[in-house]
Amino acid sequence: MRGGLPDPIFAAGGIVLGREANTNKILVVHRRRYGPETALPKGKLVQGESPADAALREVAEETGCKAVIYDYAGTTHYLVKGRPKVVFYFIMEAVDDGTGPSDEREIEAIEWMEPSKAFSALTHRQDRGLVAAVFGIRRA
Repeated sequence: MRGGLPDPIFAAGGIVLGREANTNKILVVHRRRYGPETALPKGKLVQGESPADAALREVAEETGCKAVIYDYAGTTHYLVKGRPKVVFYFIMEAVDDGTGPSDEREIEAIEWMEPSKAFSALTHRQDRGLVAAVFGIRRA
């Protein structure tokens, strides 16, 4: 805590674009830990880790998918138990289709979805806003 304000939580994740059978789809995760919850893959930065490195690591851990970053997507901001949380998102291309989560206690399943369907399925407004901005989806 600095100056009476809680330290922010920093996290990173990805909007992972599919390939081959999953072309024109993005990868979402179904979490049971907070949920049920449908979200973009993401997780907290570890000490000394860059947001880009954290995003690649978290996507691999949560989905089993190897990916490469090709652009910055934006950030989301919200409070977690009174602490500000900032999540850096990157647009990534999948190198493979993913084998599933390495931690099945948190992630129940992964799913490739068209961006408009993902927009409707995502649990959190912040994730929906980011997907809408990246893919030009008109919000109702």
